[in-house]
Amino acid sequence: MTSTSLNLKNVNVYLIGMMGAGKSTTGQLLAQKLGYQLFDSDTLITQLADTSINQIFAEQGEDAFRKLETQVLSELSAYTRLVVATGGGIVTQPSNWSHLQQGLVVWLDVPLEHLWKRIQVDASRPLLQTERPYETLEQLMQQRRHLYAQADVHTVIKPDWSTEQVADQIIEGISKVIKVEDT
Repeated sequence: MTSTSLNLKNVNVYLIGMMGAGKSTTGQLLAQKLGYQLFDSDTLITQLADTSINQIFAEQGEDAFRKLETQVLSELSAYTRLVVATGGGIVTQPSNWSHLQQGLVVWLDVPLEHLWKRIQVDASRPLLQTERPYETLEQLMQQRRHLYAQADVHTVIKPDWSTEQVADQIIEGISKVIKVEDT
């Protein structure tokens, strides 16, 4: 299955999943393979707010961040041919689903232990600034799993997969939910 044989009809592809799932990294390669543009919602939020996500959380709180996140998603959903790497909590706001469901939603599902290995040295995760960050991560995953499960495509990522393998798995998953053009 090649990405050129997919007929996405210009719909956006939204990557969802926990922090550290690889949405931004995989999104770059996936966008390239699809001939789409990549937008990272967290990057756009920091540009819009002219400050870091940690600063937004510290100074204005999570609610203010979620409002900015919804604003960015709303603006992106007006465009086509985008791969959008979203923040891990974007699925927690019911209003965001109206935007996500205008496109194709792909859940990057990474096992908890692997997520932890990826992000435990990353101090830029405001929701993990707790006494027990692993337990917090585990709770967030439990709270969000049923929301992520609403995705159109569920891609379970194996710890040893390269970015290329993840992107190929996403394309394969997409091909199962859309009509494939005859080549």
